[in-house]
Amino acid sequence: MKKFLALMLALCMTFSLAACGSSDDGSSDDAGSASTASASTTEEEGEGSEAAGEASSSAEGEATAADSDLKIGIVLVGDENEGYTYAHIEGIQTAAAALGISDDQILWKYSITEDESCYDACIDLVESGCTLVITNSYGHQSYCQQAASEYPDVQFVALTGDTANQSGLDNFHNAFTCVYESRYVSGVVAGMKIAELVESGTLSDDNYDADGNVKIGYVGAYPYAEVVSGYTAFFLGVQSVYENVSMEVQYTNSWFDLTGEYEAAKALISDGCVIIGQHADSTGAPSACQEMYESGTTVYSVGYNIDMLSVAPDAALTSATNVWAVYYEYVFGCMLNGEAIATDWAEGYETGAVAITALGDSCAEGTADKVAEVEAALMDGSLQVFDCSTFTVDGENPTSILIDMDLDYVGDTEGVVDGVFQESTLRSAPGFSARIDGITELN
Repeated sequence: MKKFLALMLALCMTFSLAACGSSDDGSSDDAGSASTASASTTEEEGEGSEAAGEASSSAEGEATAADSDLKIGIVLVGDENEGYTYAHIEGIQTAAAALGISDDQILWKYSITEDESCYDACIDLVESGCTLVITNSYGHQSYCQQAASEYPDVQFVALTGDTANQSGLDNFHNAFTCVYESRYVSGVVAGMKIAELVESGTLSDDNYDADGNVKIGYVGAYPYAEVVSGYTAFFLGVQSVYENVSMEVQYTNSWFDLTGEYEAAKALISDGCVIIGQHADSTGAPSACQEMYESGTTVYSVGYNIDMLSVAPDAALTSATNVWAVYYEYVFGCMLNGEAIATDWAEGYETGAVAITALGDSCAEGTADKVAEVEAALMDGSLQVFDCSTFTVDGENPTSILIDMDLDYVGDTEGVVDGVFQESTLRSAPGFSARIDGITELN
């Protein structure tokens, strides 16, 4: 990772998760859909280890993997110079090492655009002997599915996709992580900082709204369920520590827009927001926070995907992130053991598939202990992020929030069970799209 960060710095820190394209129904690169029966893997399905690289390989296991006829084809929208793809490369390499899969058992296709080039890449990998083909961008999905329909004896995975459940293909799969959990934890980190700022009397009148709530901001890519789910989880995490907050969301209408994200963050900071979260893929927002911090403004950043301390050493508190190695270890293990791959896979803290990055020096005292407490509660199930008793919609605790499972733009399946919205349970893709009280979308 240090090598990666250095490389990114050399490229002016323009980390890009270009894979985060969007579908017509509002699902993004990070979206997916699933049936109730197959949304989350279990031990019986060959679940991966609790943390990337933990499940290790005995000499016998390594021999089994290296001597098997498994050949894996990887279709990537970028290369190691692009942050989103690099995270996948690192996850694949970690999982392969843990399972004893040799380098020559993995074939790579880099910088494959979201068009017929993806179909061609998939077919080339199959003809080269691959028995498992994985694509990492949402825009690859239709081409991956087309290839799957033509080669029923080969397993295909469209990561972050949402059509596997409707495809009717036994050899076509989707996967995503329960990143809403790590977003909630990152919100807890922010809440701890807000409580400290209030107690110390640091905030000015401009940092409060007309109702006396501390103002926080969020830079979002698009108004899709994936982003709404994420910013809601973040907000609820903040409120779990310091209740009197309100949040403004500024959309950029792009997954990666360094300038747009920078400007959106600057606008939110100018409006008095003291924390800037994000579901956007560049370092623009953290950079804006650092710049304003250095000018004397009280503002802190909570990033996404990568540790932002290199670009915002004073302003960055932490980032919510995915640990892709957990999924790769799971799916590679299924292939090695002859086990079925879940149609949709979604895991979180329980298996180490999500996390937050290192806490910055600006975090409030006691933050690490609080984070440990919250993460433990998420892992044992005693904390449910979308417990409907903890938020309101139009002044009331919701009893029904529908999910669009058939991708026709209309919610059709009940997502609330026993008072809790079941995020990433009916499908791996985020499905929470309710707009809760306390959050305002500015555009």
